[in-house]
Amino acid sequence: AEIDRSKRAGELKPDEIERLVAIIQNPLHFRIPQWFLNRQKDPKTGKYSQTFANGLEQKLREDIERLKKMRNHRGLRHYWGIKVRGQHTKTTGRRGRTVGIAGKK
Repeated sequence: AEIDRSKRAGELKPDEIERLVAIIQNPLHFRIPQWFLNRQKDPKTGKYSQTFANGLEQKLREDIERLKKMRNHRGLRHYWGIKVRGQHTKTTGRRGRTVGIAGKK
């Protein structure tokens, strides 16, 4: 975007802000590689795109719902509320559940 990197957001001029917004909305037109985008190979359209703001949260929610609907392993683990990415679960991530032994009284 050819903007001074040491500037803070409040110091940017309106034309500099417009250039940044244009790059964020159409990164492929500005020679940013596909692997750098945050929405790679969308399941419905098969396209690469850059999603931001509320759209990103919505897409993530849709993806998780799609995995749950397919009864995918990842979807089931999301549904059960346990670790999804292969972490150990014997001792970590108990998150508010009762832990330990209820000793003698």
